[in-house]
Amino acid sequence: MKLEKGRPADTAGRLDKEIRVYDLLDSLQIPYDRIDHEAAMTMEACAAIDKVLSPAVICKNLLLCNRQQDHFYLLMIKEDKKFKTKEISGQIHSARLSFAGAEFMEKFLDITPGAVSVMGLMNDHDNQVRLLVDEEVLSAEYVGCHPCVNTSSIRLKTRDVFERFLPAVGHTFQSVVLKGED
Repeated sequence: MKLEKGRPADTAGRLDKEIRVYDLLDSLQIPYDRIDHEAAMTMEACAAIDKVLSPAVICKNLLLCNRQQDHFYLLMIKEDKKFKTKEISGQIHSARLSFAGAEFMEKFLDITPGAVSVMGLMNDHDNQVRLLVDEEVLSAEYVGCHPCVNTSSIRLKTRDVFERFLPAVGHTFQSVVLKGED
């Protein structure tokens, strides 16, 4: 695995949704580094990718919904933290949250399980998904995420994600506090 600057020189065989991420980042003049890899299906594989993307904070990106499945949330938390619905629900004034099904990932973010990422918000034109971000993610210099596919990962400045990317795709975020303890 090798860290490369920017988009791949050859985009043959890549999905359109991945190329759209690179197109948008390039149009916004947001620099990023990229690594191509096999689909990461084990923690060991993820650890190897994370090492290459260092010092980026690698996030778990969870698509959540309320019981009625009429409010959806993308939660970005540090990979070493645990999601506890009780911690988040009170902060966002929502009933108990659960994981949203794959059909909602596809419908709102044009993403499949294993590739969920803040980059998917570029596909949420109707703002159906509200972004929640663990405050520790916001304090990191870099963040790592998938470009809407799980066979590549990118590293970009956290500031660029929240100050340039999100406004460009018409989204805001809410900071949340997760203790990450058992």
